[in-house]
Amino acid sequence: MGGQASECKIIDSFELRIADIGSVDIEQLHALSMSVGWPLRAEDLQFLREFGRGYAALDEIGRVTGSAMWFPHGEDFATIGMVITSPRLQANGTGQWLMQHVLSDCRGRDLRLNATRASRRLYDSLGFQPVKTVYQCQGIVRLLDEIVIAPEGAILRQLRPADLPAAAELDAHAFGVARNVLIGKIFAQSVGYGLFRDGELAAFSLCRRFGRGHVVGPVVAADDGEAIAVVRPHVAQHEGSFLRLDTHCTGGAFAGFLPRVGMPVFDTVLTMSLRREGVEAKAAATAGAVTYGLASQTLG
Repeated sequence: MGGQASECKIIDSFELRIADIGSVDIEQLHALSMSVGWPLRAEDLQFLREFGRGYAALDEIGRVTGSAMWFPHGEDFATIGMVITSPRLQANGTGQWLMQHVLSDCRGRDLRLNATRASRRLYDSLGFQPVKTVYQCQGIVRLLDEIVIAPEGAILRQLRPADLPAAAELDAHAFGVARNVLIGKIFAQSVGYGLFRDGELAAFSLCRRFGRGHVVGPVVAADDGEAIAVVRPHVAQHEGSFLRLDTHCTGGAFAGFLPRVGMPVFDTVLTMSLRREGVEAKAAATAGAVTYGLASQTLG
């Protein structure tokens, strides 16, 4: 990326230059995300920079006016996120310019992203195809009074460091590609719960500080009962506080559980893919493991 960092582009009356996103001030990235209403902390952005790669657009006096990032998972797949354009430059080509650099870096990879309504036209123009809706569920959570029965034959307990390899493997089955580095980074800063059968991890959830409070994800389980079992301890732990979970689920017991504990649907985004056949097919063909909760909208 270093050879492209000196490239410049005229956007209306602005002359912008492109830079490696790792070289810009984190507080400026935070201000950019806040300008479009994304409630990310500076710490959340730093986490993304440590895992991903990308670009920032800078104006003549060095202000960050746009960003775009990609996050590699192995050699053949990546997720795209943090595609932001300053409100004063939206619809003027800055997003397209940054995305072209990202797509150049990702040539040959299957790609997936989550598109807001405002960005849908940009991704349509780049050839991304819609896959499914993500429901952003959030709110001040409360513990239900109902009696909870663990799935038959299963033991629920808090995850330990030694459970990381099993969690990464289960996530790979559900997601369709191994995300060992990402899961390792999230695991290290999360509280997790796992459902075990005969000593083997059958379902898990991770919860970490994020945005306005905490986010639960990823959540991987074989069915709604397992997903509820591994998410409920986080609701209990954060009762009276803000909790968020992003999911593709539209019906069934799990989708009904979230608003009952204080996490109704707040917003939606659209999962879109480019050259998606490989990863999507692997996830669809895997029996048992389902991604009930995303790691985040940016990371999938």
